[in-house]
Amino acid sequence: MREIVITGSVAYDYLMRFPGSFRESFLLDKLDKISLSFLVDDMARHWGGAGANIAYNLALLGLRPRLLATAGRDFTDYRSWLEEAGVDTRPVAVIEHVFTASFFANTDQENNQIASFYSGAMAFARDYTLTSNVEVQPDYVVISPNDPQAMYQLVDECITRGIPYMYDPSQQILRLEPDMLRRGIEHCHTLAVNEYEWNLLTRKTGLSQEDVLGRVKLLARTLGKDGAELFADGQRYVIPIFPTENVTDPTGVGDAFRAGLLAGLAHGWPWEVIGRVGSLCSAYAIERIGTQSHRFTPADFVARYRTVWDDGGVLSSLL
Repeated sequence: MREIVITGSVAYDYLMRFPGSFRESFLLDKLDKISLSFLVDDMARHWGGAGANIAYNLALLGLRPRLLATAGRDFTDYRSWLEEAGVDTRPVAVIEHVFTASFFANTDQENNQIASFYSGAMAFARDYTLTSNVEVQPDYVVISPNDPQAMYQLVDECITRGIPYMYDPSQQILRLEPDMLRRGIEHCHTLAVNEYEWNLLTRKTGLSQEDVLGRVKLLARTLGKDGAELFADGQRYVIPIFPTENVTDPTGVGDAFRAGLLAGLAHGWPWEVIGRVGSLCSAYAIERIGTQSHRFTPADFVARYRTVWDDGGVLSSLL
């Protein structure tokens, strides 16, 4: 599996820290007339977006994924960053009259968060397809959070062209219609969700775990501090978290986990190793603020993996 195309959002994350408590600023009898402004102590801009995050982590693992996404006129520096990491950004469509999607998050001292998301160029993703923007026949496609209509169209295109795909609806579960979600699940190779998203998905689609396992090759469900579980070939594989003392920022951890799964699928590793590679990718992400602030070489990765787990030598294919 050489030609992997990652589709999904590309965004800038603007993260701010408010030194007080939001709740002290709200008057319960005046919620219909809110007018508030918070003076923040610091702000940092980070590279983000689900599609870009997955592609970035996969590139660190030695693959060269193609990123199919839409970005705005402010994408130049971001493109250079991704290319330097090893991501092929040629399929990215730049929409010159808008800005790249942006996430603005203000967090108080109690870790409460007020956030806004500007879709920007992401709203134009429905105008671009694998056929129009990717010059080769993909071996595998990832459909991660993006413009809902674009996600639905990508599902249809993969089905029509016979391309296996990972379905990762996550933040867009609430926006996608039940029929759209069912179609995405019933034809995918891999379904990747966290525990909360799984509950939303089953409630909205009416599909049971047995229904899903009867359709997909792999169900990957992350469980926060309890690790993850993979269901494949009629077996359940319990995946522990990779031990780390430096838990800094959970943002982007799920995207890193998915990149680990993709690397394992590309190399044909055993399921347990695939899950643990995802777990270690997640550890790298959670140790730093920002979804793409961590770096490692394949050799670094393999050496760290082997301090905790025995891979039976299969990870040597990364070196």
